[in-house]
Amino acid sequence: MTAVIQPTPLPAHELYIEPKQLPKLRSNYGEYIDSKTVGWMRPTPANTPLEEIRKRFEKDGYVFMKGVIPREDVLDMREHYFSHMAETGILKPGTSPREGIFNPENDPIAHSGVGGTDLPEDQKKVEKLTSAHTTQIYLAFLEHPQLRGFIREFMGWKKDVMVQRTMLRHNVPNGLSTGIHYDRIFLRAGEAEFLTAWVPIGDCSATGGGLMYLENSTDLGKQMEAEFMTAAKDMTPEERIDGFNKNMARDGQLSHNADELGRTLGKGRRWLVGNYEAGDVVFHNPYLIHGACKNEDEQGRIRLSTDLRFYEEGAPLDKRWMVFWKPNDGL
Repeated sequence: MTAVIQPTPLPAHELYIEPKQLPKLRSNYGEYIDSKTVGWMRPTPANTPLEEIRKRFEKDGYVFMKGVIPREDVLDMREHYFSHMAETGILKPGTSPREGIFNPENDPIAHSGVGGTDLPEDQKKVEKLTSAHTTQIYLAFLEHPQLRGFIREFMGWKKDVMVQRTMLRHNVPNGLSTGIHYDRIFLRAGEAEFLTAWVPIGDCSATGGGLMYLENSTDLGKQMEAEFMTAAKDMTPEERIDGFNKNMARDGQLSHNADELGRTLGKGRRWLVGNYEAGDVVFHNPYLIHGACKNEDEQGRIRLSTDLRFYEEGAPLDKRWMVFWKPNDGL
């Protein structure tokens, strides 16, 4: 009997097939981005060999990890957050906090949760946004063993340190979203490099307000930061590390118009986006240029996410960030 030769199975990280239809993206201001300059991020399954994950991170400046955290654990966190925020009227009547559907009768700007200076005028809503950062359930979520264990293994660290100032943010349909920037702008005080983890808390379609990354922009971000530092050479040390110093935009962002920035600065680079699912995490370096898409989710879902920054234990970190976030903290 002739032996049947079985084909060698493809590694998990080679099984992904990109959706054919590209999303129609825009940012806070400006036109929709030309579809020729939009592309898909490359997803990486959690069981991909570490050496391949590190190779992708080094090459692309990011790695879009699938299923790092158990899905139900993430959805539990989503339910907790919107239960916490429910009395502000943010949710559509008859829907559950776990779904996180925006009440279309509300003014999107009045329910902004993107942080910084873009906060609602209602102080009760601001208090809810602030206290959401220190609930026991949220703090426990940040210590999730599968997230923190992956980071240590990926980075080769014996122990990691997460800065206390996290950015737990919601982005309602047609509301304000995060502008375009690279993270080093806001964490200039520490000498050590850090790792950012962007954690979508719930499913987020490509047009649902998730992050978009300017392709291969790490070197561009490093060049811009070097130019900012040169321009700030006569400033005091405190002014030099300020993400809002006189050389920066009012809110520290590079732009709120992704279409324009891509055409003038991108020089052929595409804006990359993903269809994010609960449990996914995107890790990126401090210089990769990125921002949030306008949330135009067809189901009316509110994008909820948290931004986390990690250093290796003992590294000279930005000590300004070792406090919980609060409005107008100057960071």
